[in-house]
Order: sequence, then C-alpha cells, then structure tokens
Amino acid sequence: MTIDKKFVEQFINITTKAALASFYLVGKKDKNSADKAAVDSMRKQLNNINMKGQIVIGEGELDEAPMLFIGEKLGTNEGPEFDIAVDPLEGTNFAANNLPGALSVIAIAEKNKLFKAPETYMEKISSKAKEKNVVDLDYSIKKNIYNLSEYLDKKPENLTACILDRPRHNKIIEELKKLNVNIKFISDGDVSGALLVTEDKYNVDIFLGIGGGPEGVLAATALDAFECSFQGRFLFESETEKKRAKQMGINDLTKKYELNEIVTGDSIFCATGITPGDLVSGIYIDGSEFTSETLVTHKDSGIKKVIKLKQKI
Repeated sequence: MTIDKKFVEQFINITTKAALASFYLVGKKDKNSADKAAVDSMRKQLNNINMKGQIVIGEGELDEAPMLFIGEKLGTNEGPEFDIAVDPLEGTNFAANNLPGALSVIAIAEKNKLFKAPETYMEKISSKAKEKNVVDLDYSIKKNIYNLSEYLDKKPENLTACILDRPRHNKIIEELKKLNVNIKFISDGDVSGALLVTEDKYNVDIFLGIGGGPEGVLAATALDAFECSFQGRFLFESETEKKRAKQMGINDLTKKYELNEIVTGDSIFCATGITPGDLVSGIYIDGSEFTSETLVTHKDSGIKKVIKLKQKI
C-alpha cells in the first residue's frame, strides 16, 4: 500500500497554516503561546482531512492538553489509516526570540509503520553515506570521520559536522577539532540539523550527537526519502522512562535502530519555515498575502523539494 499523492498538498497546507498561526507570535518572548497557536491550527486542519489518523509522536500525554497528545485520534474517521508524528513548533525559543530556524513539522506513514518514540533523549547520527558500515553509532568519531572522508573523497578538514551546542557534546567536539573537521553549531532544532546532510547546498556531511527521540523519528522520515543514512539509540535516564518505553513496546532498551526500523513503507514529511533558516525561508507577510516555504517529501512518488507558496491570508 502507498499513500495517495493527493495527501501531499493537504499536509503542506497543514504545516503552512500552523506556521502562519505561530508567526504572529514571533519575537513576543512567549514560547508557550507561539506553540499553542501552532498546535491549535494543526489540530483543526487535521480534523478536516478524510482519514483515520492517530498521533504516535506528539507533545505529551492526554492530561497535558491542549497539546497534540500521543494516542489522539484525528480526521473525519473516513479514509485510510495513518500514523502521525508532529512537532507543531520545532524551535520554540527561536520563535519566541525571533531567531532563525523555527519550523512547523509533520510526518505521516501508513498505520503501524512509524516508530512510536518515547519522549526521551536519543543518540543519533545522519550522513550523506547511503551504504551501510560507513558511519555507525558504535564507531569512534575518528573512524566515522575517516570512513566518511574516504566515501565522499574529501579530506577530513573539508568535511563539516553539524552538532547541537551543548556541554554534553564537549568530548565529541574536542575529537572533531583534533581531526580538523569544520563544525556547524546549532542551538536548538535538531530536526533541521539532521536534514542538512540531504543536499550539497547545505554544506553539511554528518550530523551527530544527543537530541530528542521524537525529533529523531521525524527527521528519519524525511531522510528515508532522500536515501541518506540515519541511526538512533534511545537514552533512558530514569526508571519512569524505562517503564514508559516498555509500555510502548520497547523491550531492548539499548537497541540501535536503523532507518528502515524507524519508518517502513510509504511516508510524507512536511516542514514549513516560521522564521528563516537553513532548510527553508520563514513566513513573509505582504499586505493581505503571505509567502511560505515547505520542505516536502513523499517517498512513493519521489517528491523531495522545497515548495514556495503565495496565498491570501
């Protein structure tokens, strides 16, 4: 089974509307209100789609409404069954402080074909290497860089690694500096960080480090369409997190997940810019019209491009 191409346009519309709703609160120093605006818009639009949709990756649990919670059912209850992963406002701090890189993100897959990721940290790595055993979470930084260097026919000093600027990454950063690798630091937003390996124009060869597990699944959906590599391993910091993972069906808590274990079958991914960033431009309002940019992928039809739209508000 594949997902009908007609849904591509519908899901672009969902992230575009959510991005616009959040845009009105950009720079207001209120990340919760900006997030809520995106959530409310996304929920409303999702409920208009002819589908039996269920959130498998959301922003919390049922008692944390108004978030789009895990298990929430959406759509008209007519049509195909979809698993849905959402991050209505990826980069809440970016939006609150009018900084680059805020996005509205959604991914959908066929029923039971999208990994149900707990809200814990994930060790992850993505790269331009399509073949296996070039980069791997179990390899040292040095081995990954040397392997990738050979694979891409570049010297290590001509490679660029993208990493979240966090104290937990100090050891990795030291290793990269020793190897003379160029480093692109990001302060938040590791969905977009992981996707910078998809196109040469972004000038990023590898993304690595520890970030959010749900964000890892969202990024993996797009990376699958681009045929890039991705691996993830959840990091559980408490017994509560471990218990929650087991309730979600994760029995091996140390398992390294390959991309084809995270998303199987067909999928659609959309990320619309709220503020301008590396992947896409932000919302721009001119009178009664607004312009948006959305990175969209649809695995089955081979769509993987940035779509620019100009619409009436």
